[in-house]
Amino acid sequence: MHRSGFVNIIGNPNVGKSTLMNAMVGEKLSIVTAKAQTTRHRIMGIVNGEDEKGEWQIVFSDTPGILKPSYRLQQNMMNFVQGAIGDADLILYVTDTVEDPEKNGEYVQKLREIACPVIVVLNKIDLSAQDKVVTLMKEWQERLPAAQVFPASAQEKFNLESILAAVVEKLPECPPWFDKDAFTDRNLRFFASEILREKILLNYKEEIPYCCEVGIESFREGAERYDIDAVIYVMRESQKGILIGRRGEALKRTGTQARLDMEDFFQKKVFLRTYVKVDPDWRESRRELRKFGYED
Repeated sequence: MHRSGFVNIIGNPNVGKSTLMNAMVGEKLSIVTAKAQTTRHRIMGIVNGEDEKGEWQIVFSDTPGILKPSYRLQQNMMNFVQGAIGDADLILYVTDTVEDPEKNGEYVQKLREIACPVIVVLNKIDLSAQDKVVTLMKEWQERLPAAQVFPASAQEKFNLESILAAVVEKLPECPPWFDKDAFTDRNLRFFASEILREKILLNYKEEIPYCCEVGIESFREGAERYDIDAVIYVMRESQKGILIGRRGEALKRTGTQARLDMEDFFQKKVFLRTYVKVDPDWRESRRELRKFGYED
């Protein structure tokens, strides 16, 4: 018997969804920062295993944090979340010990109504007292009586084996959806753009990270290295100036950090060229959003 299923991870911003998936998959597929809206795409990570019942394959999906959309990009991000709820064999709903449990309650209501199993992961328990964790677990069990509730720390990899065992137990009997040697549905160009975007999130403040998008204009594989041309799109000339910095130092620092991470991820030398372009309407333009992978 082979079991396989889509296990989709949803929840509010900054609760640790990406950290959880990376830990489950054993690879850094989703970028992680302390800023909200770090994850913009739906990213799959694939795990294969075997137990006494036979082989299994889990196709995890990391999704953007739930928010109320203010522009087309954010609406498309929420479409990824809606799609993840609609095609799941199992939902991992991630919350933590500090967020308001009533936030985006309409999604919790949806979880009460869907037919597939739900597992609630109460993340970041290492940051709270035990009595608070026990209280929150009881509250979540009352909100979602049909769900299993697990305390966890994705950062410290605490209790993840128990969550994985519960997921495997609920997988439907099904052939594998992907080749056994695959670990994601994304290509190297995508990861190059995400690694550079992560460095922008880490190095710049205020509105800059949210007004930026990264496009990979050229990705060439040579015998000894990858040659990558990346364009960072911003919305205003002033943002371009901030991004580049005095004498280009800020952009150079960001590019160097990204290149080093790319080399670690790709296990190959990288020659990275970065450019900055002003595109005032990229967050609202269907054509631009399609180019960046947010629309079909």
